[in-house]
Amino acid sequence: MAVRSMSDKELARLEVLRDLDSQRLTAAAAAQLLGVSRRQTLRLLKALRTRGVEGLISKQRGRPSNRRKPDDVRSAALAIIGQRYADFGPTLAAEKLRELHGISLGRETVRSWMIAAGFWQDRKKRRRRIHQPRYRRDCVGELIQIDGSEHRWFEDRGPMCTLLVYIDDATSRLMHLRFVETESTFAYFAATQGYLEAHGKPVAFYSDKHSVFRVAKAGVTGDGMTQFGRALHALNIEIICANTSQAKGRVERANKTLQDRLVKEMRLAGVSTLEAGNTFLPGFVADYNARFAKPPANAKDLHRPMGPRDRLEDAFSWQVERTLSQSLTLQYDKVLFILDPTEAAQAAIGKRVTVADYPDGRLVISYQGTPLSYRTFDKIRKVNQAAVVENKRLGPLLEMIKLYQDAQPQAERSRKGPKRRDQSGHMFSVG
Repeated sequence: MAVRSMSDKELARLEVLRDLDSQRLTAAAAAQLLGVSRRQTLRLLKALRTRGVEGLISKQRGRPSNRRKPDDVRSAALAIIGQRYADFGPTLAAEKLRELHGISLGRETVRSWMIAAGFWQDRKKRRRRIHQPRYRRDCVGELIQIDGSEHRWFEDRGPMCTLLVYIDDATSRLMHLRFVETESTFAYFAATQGYLEAHGKPVAFYSDKHSVFRVAKAGVTGDGMTQFGRALHALNIEIICANTSQAKGRVERANKTLQDRLVKEMRLAGVSTLEAGNTFLPGFVADYNARFAKPPANAKDLHRPMGPRDRLEDAFSWQVERTLSQSLTLQYDKVLFILDPTEAAQAAIGKRVTVADYPDGRLVISYQGTPLSYRTFDKIRKVNQAAVVENKRLGPLLEMIKLYQDAQPQAERSRKGPKRRDQSGHMFSVG
C-alpha cells in the first residue's frame, strides 16, 4: 500500500538504493544517479534498511506547504476579490490587490484561489480556439490594425458607445484610442487625424469590411472608393480590408482585453462620460503598452513625417462633386446652394465643382482650388412667407419651393450624404 502512494521520483530512488544495497552499485555511482551527495545517499540507504519503503516517502506529504500563505491572508484577499474584483482575471486581480490593498500575491496563487472559490475557470474547462498563426510585421508603422468596438464601456454609468482602436501589428502596441458615439466616417476622420498628428503616416491601415472602409454594394459606379479611402489615398496611405475577423486577430484580441481591463479601470476611476473617457485614455495606453507591448523584429520606425502638401483638414472632409448649373445653383444633401455671380463662379458654369463638408460643420464649395461664396435654401426646412417677401430677386423661386414643400410629405436628408452624428457643430449655415 505504501509503494502505491510513492511518487515516480521515489520509486526510481528505491530501485537505485536496492542496487546499492545488493552491492551492484557503488555509493558514488548511486549518488550520481540520484543527483544527491554521497552522504545523503547513505542516509537514504539507512532509512530503507531500518524502515523499509516508508523511509523513502516524504514526511511532508499530506501536510500544508511551508510556503503556504496564512489563512487570514487568503480569506482577506478572497473577500476583496468577491466584493470588488469578482469578474477580474487573476493577473489583473493580483495587480489591484498589490496596488490598492497592499496584498502582494503571485498571480498563480491568486489564480488557484479564484478557481477554488468559483471566481475563475481553469483553462482546460474553457473552450479551446484554434487560429492559423500569422507572423508579425517587422517594423513599427508598417501595418496598423484599426477597428471599432461597440460596448458598454461605462457599464450602467453612461451610454453605450464605440471605442476606435489603432494597434501596431509588429509590437501589439496601442497607438491611439478614441471614444465616439458611433463608428462613422466623421468619427474615423477625427481619430485618424489625431493618430497622424501624434505618430506620422504609417505604410498601411488594416481594417475589416465596414462601409467606412469599403464599398460593399455591387455595381457601384465611379472609383469604388469610400470617403475614408479617398482621404488616405490623398495622404499616400494604403487601406487593406481583411476577409475575416481572424485575419486581424491582433486588434480583435486587444478589443477583448480592453473590454475587460479598460472597463474595470474606468469603473475604479469613476469615469462615466465620453469626454472623461478620452481624457483617461492616454494614461491607460501608457500602462497597457508597458505591460503588453513587444519589441519589434526591426527597430526601424516606418512612420513618415507629415509633408507641406499633407493638409489633414482638407483630406479628412466629406468631398463630393456637383455640376454647376447655368443659374449658378447646385444641390447637396437636399439643400439648394446658390452661388454668388462672381467671375470665378461664372467660369465654373457647366463644370464639376467640389463640395467639401468638414467635421466641424463648415461647408466649402470650390472650383480648381478657388472657394466660391454661396447662399443656401434648405429644401427640407419649410420656407415661410416672410422669406418670400423679404427676398425680391428669389421670390418666384422661393414661392415655387414653398408650394412644392406643402404638397410633399416630411422629407429626410439624403442617404448618400454623411452620417452627421459625430460631426461637431451644425451641419452648415442654412439661410
